[in-house]
Amino acid sequence: MFDPILSLISSGLVDLPWWGLVLAVLGLTHITIVSVTVFLHRHQAHRALDLHPAVSHFFRFWLWLTTAMVTAEWVAIHRKHHAKCETADDPHSPNTRGIGTVLWRGAELYRTEAENPETLARFSQGTPDDFLERHLYRRRPVLGVSLMLLIDLALFGVIGLTVWAVQMLWIPFWAAGVINGLGHWWGYRNFESADLSTNIVPLGLIIGGEELHNNHHAFPGSARLSSRWWEFDIGWFYIRLLETLGLARVNRTAPIPCLDPAKQVPDVDTVRALVRNRLYVMSDYARQVILPVLREEWRCTDRSCRRLLRRARKTLVRNETLLDARSESLLQRVLAERQRLRVVYDFKRRLTDLWAQRPTSHEQMLVALQDWCAQAEATGIQALQQFARRLRCYSLPQQPV
Repeated sequence: MFDPILSLISSGLVDLPWWGLVLAVLGLTHITIVSVTVFLHRHQAHRALDLHPAVSHFFRFWLWLTTAMVTAEWVAIHRKHHAKCETADDPHSPNTRGIGTVLWRGAELYRTEAENPETLARFSQGTPDDFLERHLYRRRPVLGVSLMLLIDLALFGVIGLTVWAVQMLWIPFWAAGVINGLGHWWGYRNFESADLSTNIVPLGLIIGGEELHNNHHAFPGSARLSSRWWEFDIGWFYIRLLETLGLARVNRTAPIPCLDPAKQVPDVDTVRALVRNRLYVMSDYARQVILPVLREEWRCTDRSCRRLLRRARKTLVRNETLLDARSESLLQRVLAERQRLRVVYDFKRRLTDLWAQRPTSHEQMLVALQDWCAQAEATGIQALQQFARRLRCYSLPQQPV
């Protein structure tokens, strides 16, 4: 008489083959990832989009079940990360705490910072503070994950314990470890933001688009994390789906540069467009000026100098505020030995100064831009000349009538 009961305990209400269990785990953890990137990150922390109350509450409920994370704590820690990025006050920078610590003990760093009342008081403004948040989600976070354990056991039987364990480890590893660790230590950079953020891979599938971390640090208020045509942000796909269904509204996305090929003379709108798209401008300068000149220098020099140029490649395009003493020494050596590289690097500095110094008016900035373009074209360096002509074409997008 006990056989049916034992069978139910062993296999649960849903009897799945091993591959079915794998798919179930991937599906459950993917919902959690989407909840983190769409609700906690883009909606709550950065207000890049608004969500329908029903959708917003579903994400809160699901995160209560699967992570025990409190919205106010997560948002405060993330906002502090942006405000104090790569400093000793950054809650999880591998630059100050070590990649091993952040990658494998990221959850511990999160819990430590969540207990800091000053962080919560300063950075958690605007997060939910309704009855359910005060009396259930915030007060009894362990109850949620305990309920999830019972649900997993009921659905999958004894193996449900393994399903639950994977769910509990998914966010601590992928978000607290991989994104906060590898996302500031290894990968490629589209933009030279004033931090060490990187894009881990161009296909943001496993972690909901958070893999495109450098793009996010360049434009933290953007609801879309992809930037180049070959990058894919699955979180943005879900946001657009919710928007189509009337369940979300996008507030901000990263600017898209607008160029008018017929424009020959820069004007005040050119200046405004350059300031708005300055990270794109500097990214293009690295790809279209510095690296082509570097390749030309590499082709016409000896083997020992080629090694030097190869070592200096990243240093030449890196944000100067991020250079350590060793990189600075390497940079000065290269610039001293290669005149054309010194010229294009000096023009890079002057271009950055156009918006870094912020003159008192756009008219003053326009005069500085006109001087920069005229002098760049007079250098005789083809890549720099072409870039200067392209710079004149920047325009503000036309407003819809």
